Amino acid sequence: MTALYSCLPLFATLALGLAACSSGEPNSGSPPLEGAALGGDFTLTGETGAPVSFSDFEGQYRTIYFGYTFCPDVCPVDVQRAMGGLKQFEESHPERAAKIQPLFVSVDPDRDTPVALTEFTDAFHPRLIGMTGGKEQLDKIVRDFGGTYQIGEKSEGGGYLVQHTNITFLFGPDGEPIAMLPTDEGPEAVAAELNKWVR
Repeated sequence: MTALYSCLPLFATLALGLAACSSGEPNSGSPPLEGAALGGDFTLTGETGAPVSFSDFEGQYRTIYFGYTFCPDVCPVDVQRAMGGLKQFEESHPERAAKIQPLFVSVDPDRDTPVALTEFTDAFHPRLIGMTGGKEQLDKIVRDFGGTYQIGEKSEGGGYLVQHTNITFLFGPDGEPIAMLPTDEGPEAVAAELNKWVR
């Protein structure tokens, strides 16, 4: 209930492309998301309270995931697998892995304070940066990155769930979309996918 698994039809087609590239070796072919209308620059408030822009990391590869720190199951599993894969890639290919900046965008700004974001990101990877912003900002950014989210109704205790698209994207040094990371297959598959595309 915490994630929208019926993503845009585009993603079903793209997932087939990812499945076809399963060797885990550096790939000289076209990335699965090449030419997709995904992404774009944005600026949000980072976990330190300072502004963070997508373009701050120009020249670096970027992974990005949209979720929230109070997510009871989907977000922690997805982020753990994505960051576990990055750690494996760091062990096997440290120079290339150093070119990757992981990003976590919270779609729950009311609860995800800088402290909450820091605690969450630090639990998964020391270089993972958390950020969030206002609803209008988030609506546009999530849409630009091909996702959706919806805040659920509050319970009597004040808690609520957030439905959201749970895809981890890999973008290239110029901000171009490259691939979706196969977090559903575990850290090893994520590391293999990074090895295909990160030069």
